[in-house]
Amino acid sequence: MRPVEGGPAQDVPATRFPGRYRVALVCLGNICRSPMADVVLSARLADAGLAERVEVTSSGTGDWHVGHPMDERAAATLSRAGYDATRHRARQFAADWLEDRDLVLAMDTANLADVRAAGPATPDGRVRLFRDFDPVGPGGDVPDPYYGGDAGFEEVLAMVERTADTLVTALATALGGSRTP
Repeated sequence: MRPVEGGPAQDVPATRFPGRYRVALVCLGNICRSPMADVVLSARLADAGLAERVEVTSSGTGDWHVGHPMDERAAATLSRAGYDATRHRARQFAADWLEDRDLVLAMDTANLADVRAAGPATPDGRVRLFRDFDPVGPGGDVPDPYYGGDAGFEEVLAMVERTADTLVTALATALGGSRTP
């Protein structure tokens, strides 16, 4: 589902896996945007008491960084904000994730096109942009900070935090609870 009238998406597809909701976050190399979103979303889910009910994974559409930790600048930005960025290791998106996840969220429109091209068509609403849940700029791209400076990573973190809050609320509702960020 795309955001309606400029507002963020308010719902997520129902889980297809009893007792566990599965979310995948996808960017290009899985060392900046999607791992930042993974760390923040996982922390926000834990804060909301949903960590045992929602599984978050991240990956990249490319294979250049498979097995590497996240970009040092991304990790430093997360660490300064109080998050643990030490456990991440990059991996590549696989077509079977389209069947194994309830929701696949791409960081930008190019990533979204790559994910959709990776496998068979999925039911509407399961594959969309991460920022479809952004209360400030729904439906936009998360800019890739890789070739820029620290300010780009801070911008991404701000987008990810506010979007994660809206997403946690939607997941709590889908799982039968309610949460206001």
